[in-house]
Amino acid sequence: MPELPEVETVCRGIAPQIEGRSISRVKVNCKKLRIPIPKKFASILKGRKIIRVKRKAKYIVIELDSGYSLVIHLGMSGRLTIQQDYQPAKHDHIVIELDNGSLIVFNDTRKFGLATVLHETEFDDFKFFKKLGIEPLSKELNTVQLFKILEKRKKNIKSVIMDSSIIVGVGNIYASESLFSAGIHPERLASEISKKESDRLFKAIVETLKRAIEAGGSTLKDYAKANGESGYFQHQFLVYDQQDQPCSKCKRAIQKIKQNGRATYFCGKCQK
Repeated sequence: MPELPEVETVCRGIAPQIEGRSISRVKVNCKKLRIPIPKKFASILKGRKIIRVKRKAKYIVIELDSGYSLVIHLGMSGRLTIQQDYQPAKHDHIVIELDNGSLIVFNDTRKFGLATVLHETEFDDFKFFKKLGIEPLSKELNTVQLFKILEKRKKNIKSVIMDSSIIVGVGNIYASESLFSAGIHPERLASEISKKESDRLFKAIVETLKRAIEAGGSTLKDYAKANGESGYFQHQFLVYDQQDQPCSKCKRAIQKIKQNGRATYFCGKCQK
């Protein structure tokens, strides 16, 4: 599933191409993804000017001049691309034509994605936004705040930093990579993490996410940037998907375990 770096990459990729443009035509080829697409979806979008593109957690928010926004979640396999020479493809569920002839195309093979329209007054009550935690790259999260979060929780540290109701966007890849960089074992209880370790973890999370964004995210299966190209952060993985490979620090083999049904990769020597 695309996480914060992938969604941020898509937002940055489409923003220069669509901000300031007007929507001339909307075609909906599939009426239901994760939730039904509103009946007035096309009429709300058509004729409106795109003011800004931003990210909210793992959601792409395209703000319009009417007070409405187009909200998209990529799900497991979704792609949002900008195309000039459009060639229709299977699973192109939404195609939005702009005034310059370019197209915003939302393709989602597995249909776990989401596309809807929300008025600015509806954001706080939208069920998928109600329980979102802190943005890790915002001023809301700092070393003090992270330690306060951790010291209250008796769950393993990886589960806590991946919990979107606590911190948004630190997915499985970036949790494993951040914990390795901070030298913290993924099975330790969050409440047992010291202030010094928490400070290291905060720095590791921020730096890992920023490096992933600079690399265009991680492409393992379906994810692609707005221009259709793959991200390349997967070539920088230190532990994720590196089972039995030598640790970049101590050369001991990277281990793999299951936590809450998800694969966790770590170095048993470097992570205490």
